[in-house]
Amino acid sequence: MMALQSTQGTLISHEPLARYTSWRVGGPAERLYIPADLADLQAFLQRLPEQEPVHFIGLGSNLLVRDGGVRGTVVVMHNVLAELRMEGEMVYAEAGVTCAKLARFTARQHRHGAEFMAGIPGTVGGALAMNAGCHGGETWPIVARAQLIDHRGALHTLAYEAFAASYRHVEMADGQPLQGWFVAAWFSLPVGEASEAEQKIKSLLARRLATQPLNLPNAGSTFRNPPGDFAARLVEASGLKGHTIGGAQVSEKHANFIVNLGDATAADIEQLIALMRDTVKQRFSVDLQQEVRVIGEAG
Repeated sequence: MMALQSTQGTLISHEPLARYTSWRVGGPAERLYIPADLADLQAFLQRLPEQEPVHFIGLGSNLLVRDGGVRGTVVVMHNVLAELRMEGEMVYAEAGVTCAKLARFTARQHRHGAEFMAGIPGTVGGALAMNAGCHGGETWPIVARAQLIDHRGALHTLAYEAFAASYRHVEMADGQPLQGWFVAAWFSLPVGEASEAEQKIKSLLARRLATQPLNLPNAGSTFRNPPGDFAARLVEASGLKGHTIGGAQVSEKHANFIVNLGDATAADIEQLIALMRDTVKQRFSVDLQQEVRVIGEAG
């Protein structure tokens, strides 16, 4: 792996991932890479062994890293691929741009339709990968085209039609898994009044502050909402609101959130996820589908 040192970015061995995840838990990455820019990321991936496991993370929300850490390489995108600009009538955003920043930018550009993104606690890359959404909006309906980088560092710019997006899931249009990781997208948004969009963003953020436990480390929604119902309602009706395992707690403010009270481990959180799923299954015969992605090995 010594050849990787010639890249321009930052390569760190055995770097604790707790500082890179919104839950503030998780063991070390065998290797963590922070690229200098997109060209540097391409060069880095070209040098990696073909079978090297690679994980991309943005803000580390919607992600649980187990206490034993992650084998292979973790690439951090937040604040790295951060280009955000108008390209003609399109809004171009790289994968490391936060969803909140994209929402504010589009409003200032007199564009409507991305206001909901102000309530997504992640980056554009993560939003593209899981068709993130909230407050009635989803990512992919506003995407015109997106750019992927594959394991060998090659870039592929594809139209919206090349992908198939559903609730919190994205794959290739032919049903195959995504062929790489998102590094950028072009968004198509109608023209509107900036003040109207900005007011909508303010309203969404106020609602988020009132309903979500933003004062404690969390990873957003733990489970997807089942058809015609809400995961939070089912968990709360199961009597688990406020339940704790170790330092992890089902939020007393929103029952589909798990919060770190200060000393939680990834194992605490994973056990709580299992308890929530199993209890809802027993009480209501509903199989909750996990929204949070889990990577790494048990400690």
